Amino acid sequence: MMFVGFSLLGMLVAVPTMLDKIKPNPFYGFRVQATLEDPKVWYAVNRYFGARLFVISLIQSIASIGLYSFARLSVDAYALSLLGIYVVTFGIAFSQTMRYMKSLK
Repeated sequence: MMFVGFSLLGMLVAVPTMLDKIKPNPFYGFRVQATLEDPKVWYAVNRYFGARLFVISLIQSIASIGLYSFARLSVDAYALSLLGIYVVTFGIAFSQTMRYMKSLK
């Protein structure tokens, strides 16, 4: 249940960035030099990444429930499986967002 809760928290964190509710800042959002220097880039990139973060969190939530319900895994294998899914999906989202950001220039 804890993993599902963290996934739902990830979705909640993603929504304000998708809706342009977060101004450029050094704490929350897709914070790289290019986004912090230009508000137009900030909002476009954070909308893009926020949508991907929402999907990542949704995938994590589904995987958490699915692995718990159907796979006969030890607690360690369960947690490592979810970590692996997160690392792969986050890596894909991060690289897509970096590519998108470079296409804006």
